[in-house]
Amino acid sequence: MTARQPPGEKGAKACTIGNPSPASWIFCTYFPGVREIGQIFMRNGVEKMFGAIIGDIVGSRFEFDNCKSKEFELFTNTCDYTDDTVMTLAVAKALLPYEAITDMDSFKRELVRVMHEVGMPHPHCGYGGRFCTWMMKNYTEPYGSFGNGSAMRVSPVAWFAGSLGECERLAAATAEVTHNHPEGIKGAVAVAGAIYLARTGHSMAEIRKYTERFYPIDFTLDEIRPDYDFVETCQGSVPQALEAFFESTGFEDAIRNAVSIGGDSDTIADMAGAIAEAYYGADREMKDIALSYLDLDLLDIAEEFERRIMRPKMPR
Repeated sequence: MTARQPPGEKGAKACTIGNPSPASWIFCTYFPGVREIGQIFMRNGVEKMFGAIIGDIVGSRFEFDNCKSKEFELFTNTCDYTDDTVMTLAVAKALLPYEAITDMDSFKRELVRVMHEVGMPHPHCGYGGRFCTWMMKNYTEPYGSFGNGSAMRVSPVAWFAGSLGECERLAAATAEVTHNHPEGIKGAVAVAGAIYLARTGHSMAEIRKYTERFYPIDFTLDEIRPDYDFVETCQGSVPQALEAFFESTGFEDAIRNAVSIGGDSDTIADMAGAIAEAYYGADREMKDIALSYLDLDLLDIAEEFERRIMRPKMPR
């Protein structure tokens, strides 16, 4: 996918559209080669956005060129959203018609439909081979994967759910439509549960205790950084994303931790960022820059989900 130039790079300019208030002006940025003029601006107003999307975009340029350091520029013109963002927003869109989900089978059928609908217009965003075949051939049955695709897309359910139990059931359902291997389901449930607990005011110690049910972590980032390599399985990347959060001092620090160990950088930063935003909140400027990378169809979903679905973050 052709990378787009983020705000703040050469060529960016601020402008107003319509008659916005001083607090709601909009960055308009020219990105050479963009197909539609509507794709060159980022709309203001998304107060709570997915940390997963920020992590994905920051980590995207390091996925196949790992950075074993926390010292790097967050956003450059070689960053872009990947399949992590597209499928996160597909899950978000599938949740939009519901206030509560009582028929899980019906929801899973709707999710499959929406994953195809949202995903197919973005064929070059980095889908894994088996998932790409599943989507492009319009398959509807799961294929037994335990890849981290189930965990990277799960964050919206943690903002939709009204209880930890509901969060876990929905996370499992979003995994099962493709990643119906026990490890694929476990990864999604662990990440979603951690986000839910972070959002509802639980301490880091409580979140760690919860995730130890799934992944007892016996390493530090410093210990694994020299030799950690590209692993796309849940069991080989979810614990690393969790530890990136557990060793963090803030939202940005969690993403830097995630990228610094290498491996599947965009997805590890996606998962760590999702948990960290729910725990710390995320910097508004980082959100605005990340959202400016999205095509309009994806931005529409993000805005509608936040407006209609996202439950409040509880004070800690």
